[in-house]
Amino acid sequence: SGCGKSTLLNVLAGFIKPSAGQALVGGETITKPDIDHGMVFQDYALFPWLNVIDNVAFGLERQGMGVEDRHAKAREYLDMVGLKDFADKRVTELSGGMKQRVAIARVFATDPSIILMDEPFGALDALTRRFLQHQLLEIWQRNRKTVVFVTHSVQEAVYLASRVIVMTARPGRVKLDQKIDLPHPRDFSGEEFRRLEKLIYDQLDEELAKSFKLEGGGGTFHD
Repeated sequence: SGCGKSTLLNVLAGFIKPSAGQALVGGETITKPDIDHGMVFQDYALFPWLNVIDNVAFGLERQGMGVEDRHAKAREYLDMVGLKDFADKRVTELSGGMKQRVAIARVFATDPSIILMDEPFGALDALTRRFLQHQLLEIWQRNRKTVVFVTHSVQEAVYLASRVIVMTARPGRVKLDQKIDLPHPRDFSGEEFRRLEKLIYDQLDEELAKSFKLEGGGGTFHD
């Protein structure tokens, strides 16, 4: 925590400017928020005064799409996340997992060049989290968008990612850039899956030990 993961996403989204240097997506410098950089938040960031389909269609309206076309596309993505029968419901009537599915449908529907996800499943129970991980992979496999996904879960990172970046404690730097070359669907109990998990945990334990020593904790970790 506190190494700058969410700050990095906010820079990529154009919400804040870097204190030094520049951030680029597709070779272009990010200077402001852009609908081409989609964001999924942990707290959903849905509009409570709109129903489900209009939440998903919101970005499409900003892109200038007519009401019939944007509702048709919104329904397509609601179907992908298993919520086609909830299109006319208010988002206040939905569970946390359902709200996050609406948020995922909304961002993918606008067809952004990059999708930024800030611990989107962090507040969900284990079963809902596993279900949404599977749904996210299904949607991603259809369009292969670039997704930058922040998580505290090593297992989630190895399960979802093609590449895992481990950051150092403050100030945040890249400690490990690990390619995950495993086919989908991935087996949590597979030998290579568990090897990659351990490799990443070892890096995190090492960094945590350094952090404790810097803060005067002086702790050490053992397997």
